[in-house]
Order: sequence, then C-alpha cells, then structure tokens
Amino acid sequence: MRFPAFTILSLLPILLALASAEQCGTQAGGALCPGGLCCSKFGWCGNGGDYCSTGCQSQCGGSTPTPSPSSGDISSLVSRDLFNRMLLHRNDGACPAKNFYTYDAFVSATKAFGTFATTGNTATQKREIAAFLAQTSHETTGYNYNYGPAGRAIGVDLLNNPDLVATDPVVSFKTALWFWMTPQSPKPSCHDVITGRWNPSAADRSAGRVSGFGAITNIINGGLECGHGSDSRVQDRIGFFRRYCQVLGISPGDNLDCGNQRSFGNGLLVDTM
Repeated sequence: MRFPAFTILSLLPILLALASAEQCGTQAGGALCPGGLCCSKFGWCGNGGDYCSTGCQSQCGGSTPTPSPSSGDISSLVSRDLFNRMLLHRNDGACPAKNFYTYDAFVSATKAFGTFATTGNTATQKREIAAFLAQTSHETTGYNYNYGPAGRAIGVDLLNNPDLVATDPVVSFKTALWFWMTPQSPKPSCHDVITGRWNPSAADRSAGRVSGFGAITNIINGGLECGHGSDSRVQDRIGFFRRYCQVLGISPGDNLDCGNQRSFGNGLLVDTM
C-alpha cells in the first residue's frame, strides 16, 4: 500500500537563498516575481513606480488581482463517491493512514483557499483537483522548513504543534494546499501552472520549462527528478494524474513529463530537496 503523502508534501523544503541578492530578471537568471509583482531594472520585486515604470523587466502591470472564488464548494466537482474511486486504497488495512484522509476533511480544507479548483472552466478546475491529488498520492520525503509560513497562513502554530499535520486531517490538507497555492520565487505556484495563469519567461522556455503537469513536478522535486530523461518517480506521478483525470472525465493535457526540463533550482545556492 503506497502511503498518500498529503502530509509529506506540506513538508517539502523551500530553500530559496539566491545566488545573488537580487530576486528577479537578468540579475537572477530571468526569474519572475511571485504574485505577478513587477521586476525593477535592478532586479527587485514590488509594485509602484519604482518597480513597474522605466526599466521594469517583467510583469510591468503590477500584481494581478486574485480570481474571485466560485459560489459553490468543491463538492460540486468531486462527489464523495468520486473521491473514494480516485483514492481507492487510502483506507486499506495495511495503510498507515487508514481512515485519516477523509472526503469531509478535504472539502473543509479547500474552503480556506478560495481559488483552488475555482479558476477557469470546469475542465480546468477538475484538472487542478486531479493534479493536486496525483502529486500528493506520490510518496515523497521532506522536512519541516515550511512549518512557519504554512502555519501562519492557515492560522495554526505548526512550529510548536507539528504533530497537528499528522493528527488533524484538515490541517494536513491545508498545509499541502498552502504549498500548492503559494509561489516561491523563482518558482510559480502549482496552482498558477495548472490553471494556465503562469506565463513561462524566456529563461524558463530556454530551460524547457513549459506549462503542464511536468512543470508542477519540477516545482516540487525538480532537483532530483527532472532534467535527466525518463525517471520512474515522474512516471509514477503521471500515472496517478492520468487515472484521476480519467475518473473525472477530462484530458490530462500536454507536457506531463519534466525529463527535458532543467530544475527551477538552477541559479540557487540550494535546490529544493
């Protein structure tokens, strides 16, 4: 029984110490600013005239407003029956997390992230659900580097109460969703990639990084799994994604692999994982 790593994904280390002090643009290998912020001529992220006017290198219109959430919740896209069909083995007797990752916990957690599975048309919304569950169904390893910012974002003191990630299924889902929704420069958020809101820069394109499920794998563990041809771990992720898309009745889209993509970590002192 493969242990679905919702908890583990939330622990992925984001070690983003830049090789130079600058955050974006030519000074940082063509990196884009998170959240649609402008990249100033000096390579710093921000809004306003100092960043977005003369000499601005990218995203010079400033940060983009977050899309408004839909009026319903995720249960209108994924019923309890569909959830159970997608995650067939999560309650098997041999599963260490038997009866932990429930449908109700998943639905409750997604309500804290209004744009998750509400951006774009119905197929795009379902594809995001499939991608999220596929990536979290793949067994990974990780550490607690994200506990501080994730806990602050969801209103839980995870630094002093780390066991909540393993004992509270809603918190577990929320921490995984926080990672999914949050850009970590120079990486876009997984949400922006799967919904088509991410526009690869010239540096991304030259590194083979294009929109699709493969770029999400690159965000999560590109330093180990991407850029060296076929990798069994990547194929495992793709297998989950294809199956979940099939259950939801949608196409998985293009660019599922990251074998030809250089890691987003190129140019960083320490790559993710």
